[in-house]
Amino acid sequence: MTVLITGATGQVGNAIARRLATDDVQVRALVRSPERARVLPESVLPVFGDVTDAASVQAALDGSTTVYHAAGIPEQWRRDVGEFARVNVEGTRNVVEAALAAGVERFVYTSTDDVLVQAPGAEFDESVVNASPGVTPYQRSKQEADRIVTAALDRGLPAVFLHPAGVYGPAPFLVKGLNDLLMQLAKRKTPALLPGGMAVAYSEDVADGHVRAEEQAPVGARYLLAESFQPLTEIARAVARAEPRAKVPRVMPLPVARAVSIAGEGAARVTGRPPMIPRSVLQFLERGSRPSAARARAELGWEPTPFPTGVEQTLAYFRQQGWT
Repeated sequence: MTVLITGATGQVGNAIARRLATDDVQVRALVRSPERARVLPESVLPVFGDVTDAASVQAALDGSTTVYHAAGIPEQWRRDVGEFARVNVEGTRNVVEAALAAGVERFVYTSTDDVLVQAPGAEFDESVVNASPGVTPYQRSKQEADRIVTAALDRGLPAVFLHPAGVYGPAPFLVKGLNDLLMQLAKRKTPALLPGGMAVAYSEDVADGHVRAEEQAPVGARYLLAESFQPLTEIARAVARAEPRAKVPRVMPLPVARAVSIAGEGAARVTGRPPMIPRSVLQFLERGSRPSAARARAELGWEPTPFPTGVEQTLAYFRQQGWT
């Protein structure tokens, strides 16, 4: 079996690459530059290109039997919002078309839990994809990308869908997101916590879920990958238990957080710099929806790492990298 991974220098794609590198599998990774290729496992072959370049995707797929499409912009805010469409939507379209032309045997797509129907404070699963437009360019781009993969099922694309929650854990680079929050908490650089919480999934478990889906899932199946829902206060407590110098910051009152978010969004339109509290992030934390990974557990045998253990392992990795 020859595998192509897109997004192999990102958190999820890199974890998949590390996971497959331990198996008897020929793994290629579509990467944009030799510099970024340095974070790949030694046995993974870099193929230079970009998901936004259809010709390079077609060349990279030549001879591949399986595709893990994990490339995408995961951030909720970008100065150039057109990047979401170029990478998440058109990039996915390019990979899908190339996979269909190559006649691949499996197409494993990294979607997100953001495309699923959710109700505030309620449990949800992967059974219903949200047909209503998302509130941010990121959410709308992931919805459109998901629709592209779904439509390709009728054209013979052997796709399965994975819907990770907030991913944390070992990563080749430190970017905005849950990993950055864990590091800032460990370094006591978080003056206050935002209200609310999020569902979490350890990166190595997310990779394991992808590989299990490739091996076991029927075409068209969807699996939500989330270990638990964690209020931000509990996330801070988990860090404090694993890092003695850390502390649990106070929680910013919701009206204050909303005011800071509105002011920051206005300033961002002028300065082009990310707002301190993007509106989409605050809305996400306020929503408090609880994802259920019951299907992944039952059908794939997926057993995620408990959050406190994952935090300990993540902070140990950060120390090894010299990030904390």
